[in-house]
Amino acid sequence: MRKKITVSEIGGLSKRENLISIIIIGVLFFIFGFVTWINAILIPYFKIACELTNFQSYLVAFAFYISYLLMSVPASFLLKKAGFKNGMMIGFWVMAVGALIFVPAALSRTYELFLTGLFTLGIGLAILQTAANPYVTILGPKESAAKRFSIMGICNKFAGIIAPLLFAAAILRSTDTELFEQLKTMTGAAKDAALDELIRRVIIPYSIVAVVLVGLGLFIRFSPLPEIDTDTEAEDVAEQTSGKTSIFQFPHLILGAFAIFVHVGSQVIAVDTVIGYARSMDIPLLEAKVFPSYTLGATIIGYTLGISLIPKYISQVLALRFCTLLGAVFTFLIIYTHGQVQLFGHAADISIWFVVLLGFANSMIWAGVWPLALDGLGRYIKIGASLLIMGLSGNAILPLIYGHFADQYDLRTAYWVLLPCYVYLAFYAMYGFKIKHWVFKK
Repeated sequence: MRKKITVSEIGGLSKRENLISIIIIGVLFFIFGFVTWINAILIPYFKIACELTNFQSYLVAFAFYISYLLMSVPASFLLKKAGFKNGMMIGFWVMAVGALIFVPAALSRTYELFLTGLFTLGIGLAILQTAANPYVTILGPKESAAKRFSIMGICNKFAGIIAPLLFAAAILRSTDTELFEQLKTMTGAAKDAALDELIRRVIIPYSIVAVVLVGLGLFIRFSPLPEIDTDTEAEDVAEQTSGKTSIFQFPHLILGAFAIFVHVGSQVIAVDTVIGYARSMDIPLLEAKVFPSYTLGATIIGYTLGISLIPKYISQVLALRFCTLLGAVFTFLIIYTHGQVQLFGHAADISIWFVVLLGFANSMIWAGVWPLALDGLGRYIKIGASLLIMGLSGNAILPLIYGHFADQYDLRTAYWVLLPCYVYLAFYAMYGFKIKHWVFKK
C-alpha cells in the first residue's frame, strides 16, 4: 500500500497519477448525483403512493439531508482514524444498507421506514462527501479549484439528469396517468391494492443499487487514489494557523458553511419542486418528470462555461458573484412573470422556465464557496470540510419551508424563500470570504 502523502507533496504526483485521481473522484461525484437526484422523482411518487401533503412529501429531502448535520463531524473523526479510502468504503457500505431498507418499506408501504432508508443513505453519503470534496480542493492549484469543482459538478449533474429518467422508466408505466386519476376516486381494498402494487416497484431498483454500492466500496478501497496526510502543514499555511485552537476561529469558514447551507437548499428547491410546479399547471407526471433534467442541464451549461473561463478569463470569485446575483433576478422573474409559452414540446407558464434557469445560476456557487472557505485551514481541513458538509442540511430544512408555504399559499408564492438565500450568498461572495478574524468592538 502506498504511504500517505502530504498536501504539499500533491504537486509531486505525475500527470498520470493526478489524472487517475481526478477520474476516481469524478466517479464518486457521479454516484453522489445518481443517489441524490433520484429524490426529485421520489417526492411526487411517494406523495401519490403514500397519500401525502406537500409538506409530508418534502420529508424525503429532510430525512436524506438532515443526516449531513448529524454525521459530518463524526465523519471527520472516522476519516482521521480509518483514513480517506477506508472511510469511503465504509460510506458506500452504509449507503447499501440504506438502499436495502427500501425493500421492507415497500413491502409494508410504510413511509416512516422509507424515511429511515433515506436517512441511512444520507449518513453514508455524508462520509463520502466529507472525504471527496477536500480531494478536489487540494488536487491542484487553489486558483483553479473552481474549475475542478466544475468538472465534478458535471459528473454530479449528468448523473442527476439520467437518474430520475432511469428511475422513472423503472417504476412508471405508460398507463399510470390513468391510474393516478382513478386513485382519486378509488376507496377501500381496491385502492390499497393499487397503492401496494405501485410502491413495490421500487424494490428491484434499490436492490440493484445496494449491490452496486457494495462493489464500489471495494473498488475505492483498492484503487490507486492517494491517501493524503492533511495533518502535516506547509510553512505558509502553518503561519496562518499559528495560535488557532478552534475551527471557530476561521470566520470565512463559518460564514462559508452557512453559504453552503442556503445554496444547497435553494438548489434542491429548484430541482425537487419543479415537477410539482409543473403538475400545478396540469402537466401530467409522465411529462413533468423531465423538468429536473432541464434544470440540471442548465447547471451543466454553467459548469462548462466555468471550465472554459476560469481562471484564464475570469476569477472564480467573479463567477461566484455573478451567479448569486443572477439567482436573485430569476427568483423575482419566477414570481412576477406570467403567460403561456410553448417550449421543448411543453405548454406551460413562462415562470417554470425561470425555475429551470436557476440551475444555471446555481452552477458556480458550490465551486466558488468551497475553495474560499477552506483557504488556509491547514491541519483543520478535515474538520473544516465536515463543517461545510454539515451545511448540506440546508437541503433538509429549506424544502420543508418551501412545502409549508406551498400548503399555506401556493407553489409559486413559496419561491419567495429563495430570495434571502441569494442575498446572503451575494454578501459572502462580495465580502464574507474576506473576513479572517472576528472583530468585536466594545
